[in-house]
Amino acid sequence: MKPLRRFLDSLEPTFKEGKLKPLFPLYEAADTFLYTPADVTAGPSHVRDAMDLKRMMITVVVALTPCILMAMYNTGLQANLALQQLVEAGSISQPEAIGWRAAVLDGLHFGYDPGSLLGNILHGALYFIPVYLVTQLAGGFCEVLFASVRKHEINEGFLVTGLLFPLTLPPTIPLWQVAVGIMFGVVMGKEVFGGVGKNFLNPALTARAFLYFAYPAHMSGDSIWVAVDGLTSATPLGAMATAPVALAEGAASVPVAANMQVVTQGLGISWSEAFLGTIPGSMGETSALCCLIGALILIGTGIGSWRIMVAVVTGGFFSALFFWSLRGQSDNPMFQMSPWWHLVTGGFAFGLVFMATDPVSAAMTETGKWIYGILIGVVTTLVRVINPGYAEGIMLAILLGNVFAPLIDHFVVQANIKRRIARRAG
Repeated sequence: MKPLRRFLDSLEPTFKEGKLKPLFPLYEAADTFLYTPADVTAGPSHVRDAMDLKRMMITVVVALTPCILMAMYNTGLQANLALQQLVEAGSISQPEAIGWRAAVLDGLHFGYDPGSLLGNILHGALYFIPVYLVTQLAGGFCEVLFASVRKHEINEGFLVTGLLFPLTLPPTIPLWQVAVGIMFGVVMGKEVFGGVGKNFLNPALTARAFLYFAYPAHMSGDSIWVAVDGLTSATPLGAMATAPVALAEGAASVPVAANMQVVTQGLGISWSEAFLGTIPGSMGETSALCCLIGALILIGTGIGSWRIMVAVVTGGFFSALFFWSLRGQSDNPMFQMSPWWHLVTGGFAFGLVFMATDPVSAAMTETGKWIYGILIGVVTTLVRVINPGYAEGIMLAILLGNVFAPLIDHFVVQANIKRRIARRAG
C-alpha cells in the first residue's frame, strides 16, 4: 500500500493549493476512506476511540449486506417466476418483456429458471445495480458540491444513505426518478440543515417520501413490484387493504372483512415466505430474516439502539393486536391482519432496524428512545389499518418520529432536571 500512499501524497498539493483546490473535499474523502486521517487534536487531551464515523458507516454497510444480496436474489426470482408464468400461458415466446437485460442474460448463458440461485441474483443485479449507481452519482454530486462550497470534508454518511435509498425502491423505478429523489433527499433532508450530524430527518426516507408523493404511479400499485412488463402482482399489504368484504351469515348488518389467511393463500404466500422475503415488494425490504441479521450486527457493535428496535416492535405489535381484537366489529379488511403478519410485511422490519435507529435523527436520551420507538410502532399500525389509501405506514411513522425526537428529548431532560432539583431540595 506504500505506492498508493506516495501517489496520494503527490496529489495533495494540487488539490490543497493548486488548480484543483475547489475539489479538495473529494480528494480528502478518498484519502480518509483508504487511510486513517493524520490530523490529531491540538490540545493536551487526546482520547483515541476505535469507532469513528468511517468505521461506524462501514459497519452499517456490513449489516446491510444480507439485505443487498436478498434484494438482488428476490428481484430476479420474482422476475423469473413471472417470465415462466407468461411463457407457460403463451403470452410471450421469449423474454422480451425485460428489454436489454434479456440480451445480457443470454450473452452470459443464464436462463430464466427460478430455481437457479446464481441466475436469480444476476437477473436481480441488473435492476439493483443501475439504481445504486445512479443514486451514488446523483447524491454524491450534491455531497461534493455542498462540501466544496462550504469548504468542509465529505463525510461517510452518504455511504449508508446511498445504500438505504435503493433498497427501499421498487425494481421498476425509472432511473431519472432515482436521481431526482436522492438529490431532493440529500439537499432538502440534510444539506440545508448543515450536513451530517445536523439534519433532523433521515435523508433516505425523505427521498423516498418525495418520490411517493411526487410520482405515486411509480411507487405504489400492483404493477411495479415485479420487473416484467404486462404482469401485476400484489404485496400482502396491498392485497389485504383491497380485499373483498363479506357479510356474516345471520347478521346482515354486521360486516366481516376477508380473512388474512384467505388473502395470502390466494397470493400463494405463507408467513414463512414473508419472513424469508421471497415475496413481491421493495427490493431490499421484503426479508425480515435479513433485517434480523443486520439488527444483531448493529446491536452487537453498539451502533444500533436495541431500545428503539424493541420499542418499535412493542408499539407496532400491541397496537396491531388491539385492532385485530376488533376485527369482528369493522368492515375494514386491515383489521383482519394479525400482529405477526404486520411484523413481516411491508418495510416494517427494514425501517425499525436501519431507519428508525439513525443516530442523527433519532431520540438521544435513553428514556426518549423508548417513547420515540413506541410512537413509530403505533403510528405505523394506525396508518396501515385506519388509512384506506396507503397500505404502508413505517416511512411516514419514522419521519414523524424524526420530527418529534428533539421535543421528546427536551421533555425527558427537563423531567430529569426537575427530579434532581426535588431530590436536592429534600
